[in-house]
Amino acid sequence: MTQISDAVAARRSFAIISHPDAGKTTLTEKMLLFGGAIQLAGEVKAKANRRKTRSDWMKIERDRGISVMTSVMTFDYRGCVFNLLDTPGHEDFSEDTYRTLSAVDSAVMVIDAAKGIEARTRKLFEICRLRDIPIITFINKLDRESRDIFDLLDEIEQSLALDTAPLNWPIGQGRAFAGIYELAGNRVLTPDGDAAGFAVSGPDDPAVAALLPPSDAARVVEEISLAKEACLPFEMTSYREGHLSPVLFGSALKNFGIRELIDCLAEIAPPPRPQIADSREVLPGEDAMTGFIFKIQANMDPNHRDRIAFLRVCSGRLTRGMKAVLMRTGKTISIRTPQFFFAQDRALAEEALAGDIVGIPNHGSLRIGDTLTEGEILNFRGVPSFAPEILRVVRLEDAMKAKKMRDAMRQMAEEGVVQVFNPLDGTPPIIGVVGALQLDVLVERMAEEYNLPVRFEPSRFVVGRWVAADDRSDLERFTARHHGALATDLDGAPVFLAESAFMLTYEMDKWPKITFSDVKNYQLITPR
Repeated sequence: MTQISDAVAARRSFAIISHPDAGKTTLTEKMLLFGGAIQLAGEVKAKANRRKTRSDWMKIERDRGISVMTSVMTFDYRGCVFNLLDTPGHEDFSEDTYRTLSAVDSAVMVIDAAKGIEARTRKLFEICRLRDIPIITFINKLDRESRDIFDLLDEIEQSLALDTAPLNWPIGQGRAFAGIYELAGNRVLTPDGDAAGFAVSGPDDPAVAALLPPSDAARVVEEISLAKEACLPFEMTSYREGHLSPVLFGSALKNFGIRELIDCLAEIAPPPRPQIADSREVLPGEDAMTGFIFKIQANMDPNHRDRIAFLRVCSGRLTRGMKAVLMRTGKTISIRTPQFFFAQDRALAEEALAGDIVGIPNHGSLRIGDTLTEGEILNFRGVPSFAPEILRVVRLEDAMKAKKMRDAMRQMAEEGVVQVFNPLDGTPPIIGVVGALQLDVLVERMAEEYNLPVRFEPSRFVVGRWVAADDRSDLERFTARHHGALATDLDGAPVFLAESAFMLTYEMDKWPKITFSDVKNYQLITPR
């Protein structure tokens, strides 16, 4: 038990969150480079003779230079096992990001030094706060012209209601960026110097000023002195409770400040945390294996038409070949070939412990939100689906491939790429997405993976809500009155489709005994 606990304590499962173009994917690659997981990091929109960004492995990601799916990567560093989840930065993929954040214990928030807090950053931070996820802030792109550092910290504190505790401080900015100053250790690190840096007596040490142009030296030295005196010191409890964020500075593109960020994660990021299930709290040090599926990804290797379910191990030890009970069906399944991942590359996992993320190949038996245990009856919560904001009817160019399209759409729905609603009146299925870019991904993948060219037509419905009632007869009466506006989702749950927001409000007022929900948790409808 002690050996397992020590190994579990060495796990660090974290997500990287940011607004698009803040440098998140570049930071991901450089962290993997420093962690020894790859030997050559590729730049987003790299030249043809360079390796493409390894965490962005889908064609649409490579073409557009953005992340649209969560990538899972595992690497070892300084005696810790890191499970890094690179989340989509684009708001159209918020559902995938939300589910991903249910599987991590901490997060790194990347901020562009020239832009500060942006809309997507704020939204992702709110999700982290709802889940009490502690956050380390990395202010990126210090090698470019940026805003005043004190203004950036003040913006974080004011707009996010989050205390900040800078652990280091930039020595200059833009072309004059000369390194970082460790506030507690009075140590200077430079881009071209030794990784350990060199000690100084304080901010006013002549060695600090010597790194800067004479016109900047006095101002920068004064800033560092003020930061040491006025900024909050780091406090572990406040950080772990999500009230305070340690702040580090650097440039992912220039490979600077990355090692310090990984060292910081190893030292202060929390080990696997307890997970809430419907019946109790599950502790990571328990002997019995438990876990939940937070992501499905098909066709990561198009040559093999594979389908991978990503499992967050919550407790115990998962071993190759073991049997587990799938709570949704009550059936026992064999976990024959669990795998650790580096984006689309993989390695067989002989065992995995609490905090690890493993991929389980399957042929459709596992779904997002599924709980696996060694027999105990419990279900983990907090893996939601959101009501779609865009509804469309899919039209197939070749009607002879209708069955193939239905199978493909079902697989896409099981992955969480789109939601598929089957109207009770037998009309063609309606797909729902949170953002328009999801439609582009759907078109791309249907053509690439299934050879099915598709197009979209507007649906007469514009909004959908899951419906439920305490008394089954109330739901039956509602269904009878709205047969043409009701559909079922992938799980068979009823969904009311309205032609306008006004009609939705009208029906909600007219049927007070019916709950209309814009969020659906696994096996649970949450009233709005």
